[in-house]
Amino acid sequence: MTSTGNVAALDALYDTADFANADVAGPEPRRKPRLDFAGKTYLAPLTTVGNLPFRRLCVSLGCEVTCGEMALATNILQGQASEWALLKRHPSERLFGVQVCGGYPDAMSRVAQLVDEQLHIDFIDINCGCPIDIICNRGAGSALLRRPQKLEEVVRATTGCTDLPVIVKIRKGYFDDSDVAHTLIPEMASWGAAAVTLHGRSRQQRYSRAADWDYIRRCAGIAHSVGLPLIGNGDVFSPTEWEERVNPISNNDSSGANGGEQGANVTTAMIGRAALIKPWIFTEIMEQRLWDISASERLDVLKSFVSHGLEHWGSDSRGVETTRRFLLEWLSFTHRYIPVGLLEVVPQKMQWRPPAYSTRNQLEGLLSSDSAADWVRISEML
Repeated sequence: MTSTGNVAALDALYDTADFANADVAGPEPRRKPRLDFAGKTYLAPLTTVGNLPFRRLCVSLGCEVTCGEMALATNILQGQASEWALLKRHPSERLFGVQVCGGYPDAMSRVAQLVDEQLHIDFIDINCGCPIDIICNRGAGSALLRRPQKLEEVVRATTGCTDLPVIVKIRKGYFDDSDVAHTLIPEMASWGAAAVTLHGRSRQQRYSRAADWDYIRRCAGIAHSVGLPLIGNGDVFSPTEWEERVNPISNNDSSGANGGEQGANVTTAMIGRAALIKPWIFTEIMEQRLWDISASERLDVLKSFVSHGLEHWGSDSRGVETTRRFLLEWLSFTHRYIPVGLLEVVPQKMQWRPPAYSTRNQLEGLLSSDSAADWVRISEML
């Protein structure tokens, strides 16, 4: 990470830039290739755990659209190798983008130029929804929702310096009961955005309580009215939920088709935490069935990740430790999966925190353990 001194110096440098007198209207947005995300399974950018080996695993299980982990614009411009590594694409990723976060228009424009020139990618995603304090305190992520003019400057600066399609990822708003996404979305097409991703929670909520899909559909209608695809995000955990989120309004329902404030279908639904808990959700969506995956099959999924990790990070002692570290981080999510054959009510919901239950065999019990010591045992089996 950047040292405190470097961050302070960069902040001082950017704060002296005169954006107040900039022509916000700017030139007309560049013509860019159209993104076709309609009905495609989309793995959300996942900080730390959404690394290249994990994305490669998800692609093998049916994921169609992937995006790199969030990278900070200032760190990219400083040439930090660890930050540039977040932008790397695996050949198996068919439709791939990078996610960049920053609150300074000039930094974002330069990053857009660099990734356009240096990388083979399909789109850029601007993270204007990150709720983490260290990001918001620097005027980036969700903090931009409180400064609409700065948000516009960031989006225009990014879209104006690349021929790649640019997606803007936002939340409902910064505070609970103060939704602003519906006021911003109508303007984003004129700013040059190719699509919008909307997480159905406020920054204040972070990841608590259920995502507001009624609001997401309302915003999808608004986006539809200005010709902007909208991708929904939040709590999708099964193929039935994915279908309900993506196609809740019948094609014969004229109110949905017309969009506007009445609401409309989203282009697709982004999948985040569900992929961490059960990456085979992409197979379930593709085959439209719940998969009662066995413990041995789950272990095989973990083995595939380890194999991809050793190939990516190396099989020397450092590569092994790096692979193990990310595996243990991932296992802190996978234990939350409840085997389909043990459920009294299907499908499992994201918010469920079930009581202790009896598993069908010893391995299934080990994979369901929330003990870090058991996660280490699992890593030693791989």
